[in-house]
Amino acid sequence: MKGELIDWGVASRALAGETESGDRCLVKTLQNGALLAAADGLGHGSEAALAANLAIRTVEDQAGRPILEIVGACHRPLLRTRGAALSLAHWNAERREVTWVGVGNVEGVLVIAGPGRQAERERLVLRRGVVGDRLPALQASIVAVPREGLLVFATDGIGDGFDRGLETRAAPQSQADGILARHARDADDALVLVARLGR
Repeated sequence: MKGELIDWGVASRALAGETESGDRCLVKTLQNGALLAAADGLGHGSEAALAANLAIRTVEDQAGRPILEIVGACHRPLLRTRGAALSLAHWNAERREVTWVGVGNVEGVLVIAGPGRQAERERLVLRRGVVGDRLPALQASIVAVPREGLLVFATDGIGDGFDRGLETRAAPQSQADGILARHARDADDALVLVARLGR
């Protein structure tokens, strides 16, 4: 999907034998950029999907607030569910920076085009805990993105090494499809969100 400030793609699949995935994501364009989120309901099946859906709906409803407040707003309704891992990122296109935070095991990688051929790479620091169960003390990180950038969120159904070979100029949807095809684990739901950060 393409917007003025962000171009993104998502690929996902449910665990074999399940009718729905417990992994969900959101890309919501804002006046100055976008809010991105990926949630992984604990376990799999309908109960995991319920938790992930509730997390993503809450993120969308609270999208105008700072991301730490959004995580707190998600924690309260998820207390009635099995809980979820959740990673959030706010892309500020005017300042050219990403503010992000993660609880649980939804990995985040930010690839920034280098001044030469070598790209820079940042990883989201994940806090141990579960949104809706054990919410840790949170601190958001801010990363400057002075040149082309690519942000990737991957749930734990995506195996190690998924971020090798990422290209800031390649189409996000084709990269998401490739990551899912090459790195999806057989024993879990899987989701990967790839977003190219625009001007």
